[in-house]
Amino acid sequence: MSGTLTPRKTEIGWVVEIPPEMAKMLNVEPGSILVLHPKDGALETEILPAPSEELRADFERLYDKYKETCEELKRIGD
Repeated sequence: MSGTLTPRKTEIGWVVEIPPEMAKMLNVEPGSILVLHPKDGALETEILPAPSEELRADFERLYDKYKETCEELKRIGD
């Protein structure tokens, strides 16, 4: 496996997009997401399946519809 995995910080922990070769080793769908979060002094993990094409299409549609609002929220710091 090559490259470096860089987690993104979220409100619930950290999110890592699972690379295809790691997904194959873990026997999960390509595009799945690994969530890391602290719990009781330990680090727990959860694997979320890749979003469906329908969910991706809905996201794109809604993002396009509210793109200006999203950009303004980013500009003012949510």
